[in-house]
Amino acid sequence: MLVYTDLLTGDELLSDSFPYKEIENGILWEVEGKWTTKGCVEVNIGANPSAEEGGEDEGVDDSVEKVVDIVDTFRLQEQPTYDKKGFIAYIKKYIKLLTPLLNPEQQEQFKKGIEGATKYLLPKLKDFQFFVGEGMHDDSTIVFAYYKEGATNPTFLYFGHGLKEVKC
Repeated sequence: MLVYTDLLTGDELLSDSFPYKEIENGILWEVEGKWTTKGCVEVNIGANPSAEEGGEDEGVDDSVEKVVDIVDTFRLQEQPTYDKKGFIAYIKKYIKLLTPLLNPEQQEQFKKGIEGATKYLLPKLKDFQFFVGEGMHDDSTIVFAYYKEGATNPTFLYFGHGLKEVKC
């Protein structure tokens, strides 16, 4: 199994259990999330509860919560939204922090593609939810989530160069 960690913080952000598609010349990875149920699921086994001893509640916690699989699996933490000015400031800081950690070939590819990726992301800012890894570090790689037109499940966008592949 492969796990992808944040190159800046080491937080786990993704795994190969969630296939991705490279977009914007490989700068962004697009991953489809799914809503799922977490917690107790009622199973009807055909018993008649009124004929059984015990009442309606037999001390079982049957709370059910709907979660997005990627957010739940990697314990992603939602962040406040960005306006255009704040987002540009984040991208500039991110480039400064990430570039020295990349090899020369990756640096060149990242520098060539980050402007196009930023232009791709800017018009969607109002539609995004922003997430970081479990550690909630100030210098984390941001994960973007949004709903494509007509979709019921969210799509996540990752900066591919900001992820480190770790074999488990």
